[in-house]
Amino acid sequence: MLQIDDTLVSFDVLEQQFLCDLQSCKGICCIEGDAGAPLEPEEVKILEDLLPVVWDDLSEKSREVIKRQGVSYIDEDGEPVTSIVDGAECVFTCTDADGICKCAIEKAYREGKTDFYKPISCHLYPVRLQKYNKYTAVNYHQWSVCECARQCGAKAGMPVYKFLKEPLIRRFGQAWYDQLETAAGEIVKMLAEKRKNK
Repeated sequence: MLQIDDTLVSFDVLEQQFLCDLQSCKGICCIEGDAGAPLEPEEVKILEDLLPVVWDDLSEKSREVIKRQGVSYIDEDGEPVTSIVDGAECVFTCTDADGICKCAIEKAYREGKTDFYKPISCHLYPVRLQKYNKYTAVNYHQWSVCECARQCGAKAGMPVYKFLKEPLIRRFGQAWYDQLETAAGEIVKMLAEKRKNK
């Protein structure tokens, strides 16, 4: 683990390669799984306020779920997550003309209708944050549905932390990211050397 301020960054974030390949996966991460996307407490209110902006882009099933239980629910860990349809699909998904599943919130942002990009947990994926006492762990989450992204990342030589530069800066700030970037080269070199000498 690499410690930067009050965060503990997994070496996987520095070593593993990742680059989303939407043409291959069709945005499956938004429609697979058994729980919604983790939300910061303040994001629940933001999503509620955004409903009129994204409502027309949501499916009928998504609207029904939102009318019934709202934009979020509390998961088994006691944390807020986005509401889901049929136990899997996030209520904020929408599909484009190519059949690719996308985020209605991000679509509204790109169209200039809101200054909120999307929940930070979605923006940061495949990184997941976990709070431990005074520290926040920054971990790489390896999910089978993202195999094409790992292959694409390997071809491009794109480590997770570089792929996620924008959301990491959004969450932790530029100074934090600069420290991460400075440390990454040395740590990756050290880990490679260790493996070679085994």
